Order: sequence, then structure tokens, then C-alpha cells
Amino acid sequence: MKIARFELPGTNGGAKIGFVDLNDNQVVDSATVLGRMGIRDSLNRAVDIVAYNLDKSGALSQGLGDLSTYDAPRWPMENIRWLAPIESGSLKDFIAFEQHISTARKNRGLEVPPAWYEMPVYYKGNHRSLMGHEQQLTWPRYSQQMDYELELACIIGKEGIDISEEDASGYIGGYAIMNDWSARDTQFQEMAVGLGPSKGKDFATALGPWLVTPDEFNPQDARMTARINGELWSDGNIGAIHWSFPKMIAHTSMDESVYPGDILGSGTVGGGCGLELDRWLQSGDVVELEVEGIGVLRNRVVRRD
Repeated sequence: MKIARFELPGTNGGAKIGFVDLNDNQVVDSATVLGRMGIRDSLNRAVDIVAYNLDKSGALSQGLGDLSTYDAPRWPMENIRWLAPIESGSLKDFIAFEQHISTARKNRGLEVPPAWYEMPVYYKGNHRSLMGHEQQLTWPRYSQQMDYELELACIIGKEGIDISEEDASGYIGGYAIMNDWSARDTQFQEMAVGLGPSKGKDFATALGPWLVTPDEFNPQDARMTARINGELWSDGNIGAIHWSFPKMIAHTSMDESVYPGDILGSGTVGGGCGLELDRWLQSGDVVELEVEGIGVLRNRVVRRD
């Protein structure tokens, strides 16, 4: 099941939720589909659908069937404005790939801290600055060095605390592609103080193009690529991750509750950013991040005149 959150341009109807039908390149109204399935609960948000699907042990995903058979409102993908697929109250971004942290620090004359091998570590991002597929990123005025980060996001599907690694998979409601945009010059300046990143990251995080439920995605083996203006820059695999999502969930939930809609980012896959490659984005660049089994997250970067 692929869940999209979107708007219809030229209307004041606000955010809509739909199921993605890739066979017809359409998004189908979720409320109508659920009603046809006999589900009368008020599932008017993506996070509600994710939580319901987990609560029913994936019955919704299994019962959805062929979307073309539903008599429901539907919209061609080219006629909608994509939003981040989930409304979230928390964004935690980990640094879970050894190749990334090793290369990034080596390029600055540093070694990997021993503590990185002892526990998964994250920073808290800005959950209020999420952007969706095809939305334009306005380059922050205070930065001269813009970068992308090729990541996978895990979306929590139900509330829990003190979750074991063995049970953690049962709390995953879905996955999405994540671009952790980075103003590198600002990021390194503020982190030299011993805090952050903050302004180096908080201006925007792209998520999308939609949310894919766990029954449709294999988090142990999926190719991850980044193309800039059609040129392949990054090519990795989620299978190379050192700190798995179940380990992240177990760590995060120690004496702390997690909630439906919480976002856990994987951190950058090895070779998945300009910092590692010594290549930097320019105004007007189109950044396409692709994860096998999910789709393509595309955004253009534009500097203010």
C-alpha cells in the first residue's frame, strides 16, 4: 500500500489523502476506498491509516486489492501538488552508515568516534519544515554551500515505550525516501561549538514521494541512488546499514515514548552526499533520489535572486 498526501492546485480544500495506483498513474481518494471496504473509522490522515493498518496486523494492506476496481474520486499524478506523506510531531535523523561517517570525517582530517560503534546516535530535526515530492527548495540566504543527503526514513505506526529490538519491526508503519538538505558551511560552523546541527539543517527536509507500508518494501536489500540533473552521483544499498531501524527504535524508545507519525531517518548511505564526493549543488539543479521498491523523490534547488 502506497499512501500519498497532496493538494489540488487552485482549490482551498486543504490536504487530501489517497492511495497511489501506479498502473494508472493516479491517486485514489482514500476515504471512499475505505468506505467501500466497510471501514467507517475516521481515517482522515495518513498517520491514522498507518496506525489502523498496524493495529489490524496489516489487514488493510492485504485487503486493498486492485485500486482500479473502486468507484472513487481519482486524480492524475501530474494534476496534484505533492506534500510530505506524513504529518509528524518528531523528526530524528541518525547517522547509521559506517561508510558515510568514515568518509565524511576523513575528509576533514578526523576519525570515527569510538562512541559511534557503541550506540546509534541522532540529531533532532525540524518536523515543521517537511516538504514533498516536486516541491522547490529555496536555498537559505545564509549559506553558500548546499548539499543533499540520500536517506531512507522509517515512520513509526503505533505508540510504544521500552521497545525491544526483537519487537521493534511491529512498530514500523512504513517507509519513505528522505533528503536531509544540508547547508554545509553553516552546519560545520555551528557544530564547532559542540551543538547542532540546527540552521544547517532546519530549513527543509524532503520526504516522499509517498509512504510505502512494510509489506511492500524490503529494508534489508534496496538500491539507493542520487541523480543530479540526470547524472548519477550516488549509488548505495540500504543493506549496508550498520544500525538497523529496529536497533534505532529500541534505542529511541528507552524510557521515552514513540508515537504514530514519528520519523526516524537512516542518515546518509555511503557516498550519498556531495560532502563525500566533493561535489556541490548549484542553483537550478534537479535532485532525484531513488530507492528501489519505493520510487523517486525529485526536487529543484533555487537560490533567491
